[in-house]
Amino acid sequence: MSDAVRDDMRSSLPKWPAERIQTLYNRIDVEQLQGSQFSAEDARTELGLSPSAWIVGNVGRLHPDKDQATLLRGFAEALPSLPENSQLVLLGKGRLDETLKSLALELGIGPHVLFLGQVPDARRYFKAFDVFALSSDHEPFGMVLLEAMVAGVPLVATSCGGAKEVVEDVGLLFPLGDAHSLAHGLVHMAGLDVEQRQDCAERMLLRLRERFSDHAVRDVFWRLPQVSSLTAGA
Repeated sequence: MSDAVRDDMRSSLPKWPAERIQTLYNRIDVEQLQGSQFSAEDARTELGLSPSAWIVGNVGRLHPDKDQATLLRGFAEALPSLPENSQLVLLGKGRLDETLKSLALELGIGPHVLFLGQVPDARRYFKAFDVFALSSDHEPFGMVLLEAMVAGVPLVATSCGGAKEVVEDVGLLFPLGDAHSLAHGLVHMAGLDVEQRQDCAERMLLRLRERFSDHAVRDVFWRLPQVSSLTAGA
């Protein structure tokens, strides 16, 4: 759950006491996931990706809610300013599969876009990406963003829903449906040097530990008004 979901629930339930609807974030086992993720080299080998390409990754259903059309348009606009042999790699399937493939051809980026379909346990492959982009128009929380953060992959995401709470101050946000701003974000990420990427990874890891780790979420749980009132006299 995110603050965005909390606020929606409070609006939908005006007669319910607001203080009884609180945020408890999804948690992620950082160490466990780090141990299961492939290295960048192995992830690319497993997915059949070029070891030298600069890769923008996206993982999710090919569905209107995920708005990969904006992602394609943003990538197309950014492509002339991205490193040579840049690719957009999408992991997932859905009803917009053929529509998005047609759009990629229409935009003239067909050879640079790879649709890999459904990949089991996709979070193990995130290190294959140089940047992770999320263009969803409604993301209640964005667990996939946490998984990318564990991999140390820089983030570009829409500034709406729970995604904003995850990415703010550790990645780049762009307005919903704004392909131009997305393109600008991709170009910015392509310009990061090794030191800047490492700093980004460290800030994301700190965010994970402070807000989304087992310890952090458990601590928030015990401080929820509903819980603390029950344990006050214990």
